[in-house]
Amino acid sequence: METVSTARSHEGVQGVYRHESRETGTPMTFSVFVPPQAAEGKVPVLWYFSGLTCTHANVTEKGEFRAAAARHGVMIVCPDTSPRGADVPDEADNWQFGSGAGFYLDATQPPYDKNYRMYSYVSKELPELIGEQFPAADLSRQGLFGHSMGGHGALTLALKHPERFKSCSAFSPIVQPSTSDWSVPALTKYLGPDEKAWRDYDATLLIADGKRFKEFLVDQGGSDAFLQKGLKPWLLEEACKAAGIPLTLNIREGYDHSYYFISSFMADHVAWHAARL
Repeated sequence: METVSTARSHEGVQGVYRHESRETGTPMTFSVFVPPQAAEGKVPVLWYFSGLTCTHANVTEKGEFRAAAARHGVMIVCPDTSPRGADVPDEADNWQFGSGAGFYLDATQPPYDKNYRMYSYVSKELPELIGEQFPAADLSRQGLFGHSMGGHGALTLALKHPERFKSCSAFSPIVQPSTSDWSVPALTKYLGPDEKAWRDYDATLLIADGKRFKEFLVDQGGSDAFLQKGLKPWLLEEACKAAGIPLTLNIREGYDHSYYFISSFMADHVAWHAARL
């Protein structure tokens, strides 16, 4: 693991790191905020998954999570959203597919299956690396949150690994990617045209198929331009109600899809996770 940069912040350390990934076959960059409590012992780990077009840097620089993370003693890890590089197949003119749009899945269709293995990367490889390189990381206390495509990733990982994660929340998640105008083309290219293969990466369908998680927190901007066609939080509400999964869904009137919205409620989410971790 290569240290790209470190900076002191809120008495903790904000670092950016790079390593060669066995899953994606590319260099991968991620950030980690280590709170000051790590100097005294183990701290819980909260994973943040970013959305379409983002890298690790978007939330690291604009998410405003460090004050809350330092107050509550939570380590926050922010992976990239996709493999990157000249040899990675991409569609440069399509912001909803390829670079910056890995959808936290393992592609099965060539040529994407070689590199686009973000599910295995964030669920297996990166946690192993964090456990090895950050001795203060308590991997018995893990939570997940994310934004948009990353909210989709957080919800699906929580549903598939309820024994590992103790908390899960999301900002403006794509709750049903199998019908969202943002994600149907990407799922077709990554996983093939058989929609049965998509169910494993769709939170509402995972719930319909019997997957369960103890509770979810979702914040959604009421003035989000992508609300009706891309995000559809009411579908998650319906699925959770049918399955008996507690869901707190906050519609924040006047807020959009940007980090102005996310940063406004970031401290609330960190505190919510800390109470459960």
